[in-house]
Amino acid sequence: MSEMRQDPTTKEWVIIAKERLKRPSDFRNKTPRPETPSFEPSCPFCPGNENLTPIPVYSSLNLNKDSWLVRVFPNKFPALTLDGSAVRHLEQGAFLSMDGIGIHEVIVETPIHNKPIALMGDDKVEEILRTYRQRYDAVAQIPNIKSIIIFKNWGPAAGTSLDHPHSQLVAMAIVPRHMRIQYDIAISYYDDNGRCLYSDLIDRELEAGDRIVMETDRFVVFHPFASHRPFETWIIPKANQASFNQASLADIQQLAQVLRITLLKLYRGLDNPDLNFIIDSAPIGEERTDFYKWHLRIIPRISNLAGFEIGSGIYINTALPEETAQFMRELRV
Repeated sequence: MSEMRQDPTTKEWVIIAKERLKRPSDFRNKTPRPETPSFEPSCPFCPGNENLTPIPVYSSLNLNKDSWLVRVFPNKFPALTLDGSAVRHLEQGAFLSMDGIGIHEVIVETPIHNKPIALMGDDKVEEILRTYRQRYDAVAQIPNIKSIIIFKNWGPAAGTSLDHPHSQLVAMAIVPRHMRIQYDIAISYYDDNGRCLYSDLIDRELEAGDRIVMETDRFVVFHPFASHRPFETWIIPKANQASFNQASLADIQQLAQVLRITLLKLYRGLDNPDLNFIIDSAPIGEERTDFYKWHLRIIPRISNLAGFEIGSGIYINTALPEETAQFMRELRV
């Protein structure tokens, strides 16, 4: 019999389709990713082609300062720009609109064309995360910015168009509905219980144990009880931090190791699947620390949305998170 599970952070329901369940190993990528070189002459993100991208807003240089480690510049085809106004307009008495103002940046993670985060060293991943935080800090100071999303698309199924490893930052003059729902539910839980929903969620997951992938002194990695997709993985800090830029340098250093190991487990266990990861953080100016925690979600793109999911908003998951977490725990990397 199928089972319906509710995500406590959004109140969304998920169907765990037990009659359709697959073994974790069945989700391995069956289409090998084409081999790519360490340098691609036509790639705008490779060293030597910097003239093909906009002027950088930030660069992390190596010790000799003769080459870059991480490079950040405005997206050449941005979804949002700072031109315009954040004033809402009511059109024809019923339709609300506003200018598409915001920030859209590209974060090139490495000069090496074929080096994913899973195969980098901890120090290199730390440099990427420090860049994320630096850009988050800088963009949060811009007037009218209400929310910042940092995300990575890896592979065609995840929405990437360039092979060179990169992430993106999008800052908006609104708070997306999904983010607002998360935040409002966390506030409601705190009002009812006097405790942080995410802290309690970590405690319950650690108590259950069977969905835990990894635990360190600063972070917990697990597959949520109501995972929307197979191998959905969350990384949450133990400290009371509502916003990603509240993470300390020591947090960033440990997160680098935790993220690299988690991605390496997915890389080896699922044969380098397409995936997205997203950093969920509190809205700008609402970074209270007692009822919300920022967190990083990894979503392997190993299943597709169908009509029922699009029509109902209810995901059908064909993997038990208890089994996928065990599969991840037992992988040696």
